[in-house]
Amino acid sequence: MKITDIKVYIMDAYRTNWTFIKVETDEGLYGWGEASLGTQEMALKGCVEDLKRLIVGRDPREIEKMRFEVYRDIYWKGGPVLMSAISGIEMAMWDIVGKYFNTPVYNLFGGKMRDRVKMYANGWFSGSKTPENFAKKAKETVALGVKALKWDPFGKAHMTLTKEEMHTAVEIVGAVREAVGDNVELLIECHGRFNPYTAIEISRELAPFKPMFLEEPCPPDNIEAIAKVKRKSLVPIAAGERVYSIYGFEDLFSKDAVDIVQPDMFHTGGMMECKKIAGMAEAKHIPISFHNPSGPISNAAILQLAAATPNFLIHEIMINDGSFRKKITNEEVVFEDGSILIGDKPGLGIDVNIEAVEERPYHPINLRHYTGTLTEIRPKDDTIFYFKGIGENK
Repeated sequence: MKITDIKVYIMDAYRTNWTFIKVETDEGLYGWGEASLGTQEMALKGCVEDLKRLIVGRDPREIEKMRFEVYRDIYWKGGPVLMSAISGIEMAMWDIVGKYFNTPVYNLFGGKMRDRVKMYANGWFSGSKTPENFAKKAKETVALGVKALKWDPFGKAHMTLTKEEMHTAVEIVGAVREAVGDNVELLIECHGRFNPYTAIEISRELAPFKPMFLEEPCPPDNIEAIAKVKRKSLVPIAAGERVYSIYGFEDLFSKDAVDIVQPDMFHTGGMMECKKIAGMAEAKHIPISFHNPSGPISNAAILQLAAATPNFLIHEIMINDGSFRKKITNEEVVFEDGSILIGDKPGLGIDVNIEAVEERPYHPINLRHYTGTLTEIRPKDDTIFYFKGIGENK
């Protein structure tokens, strides 16, 4: 069996663009991967086109060999564009191999050790601006059966916070905690916004609300800054979504920069690379939570790997999207008692409706984090819960 073509599909998902990669073979089998990359989609597409000459003609079952040799033969290594391109292709190859052997991908990574993963919801806060908005949305989401919520309460701040901005962020977190009670996990996202001084102060201010973790408190280009925060923070620190490959994670771990590690499967080299990173973390007794504010293929792949990862902690998922999400794939997400069940279809268990994807062509979407529009992530009056079982288990 040989790879005959690699195709890239980029679609408008309103809050961002999703990039899907299809790997085709001469035996009719094909696989899907995801490599969504926010603001650099055209560079990503061009990189996939460049990589095709190194990959077309290969046996799709020889995944480790492809990953090793392609990375070896690219002189300018690392970074989000190259690693995302490799990741999406690698993910699609695992999908092919699972279909070839008629088995879920988790069986190719040592077998399933859990049937479900604890879930935390992202995206539940759509449109919120004030503490009252966030509290209302949080209460409504928890009423659906959700037991963990993540969000960024810091507006358009960068590096520092004024007293007023700090007060507003604390008010928002406090309002959510009061609305949902003590038994719901709160996870606070920073999006790499702050210098260590400010991040440490944030941890002190938010500690009374007992967050599960503070995510990416400092920009990812200086691991020592994150490590400094971890040493002094009163809240556990999570990071890793913008670290690429095992080499970057070696630096993260050697500097003791995280309590919880968050590699992004489609930016780190793919599923095998994430399995290796999970093993590195396991040796240090660090739990892992794969970063996943992403599309349906990423979600399907992460669930497969989470099933076979001993130190997996909690699964991130966008709890709702526009109605288009149900149209573009045959995604099946089953929610039960605060958890997502692991699917058992061959491969990644997901297929794409290419016609529906092409109905939403790519258009540039700029980063919202520093514009005050971060919570504007849903089309108005077009928000759905695509989970089976959501709202049925309280």
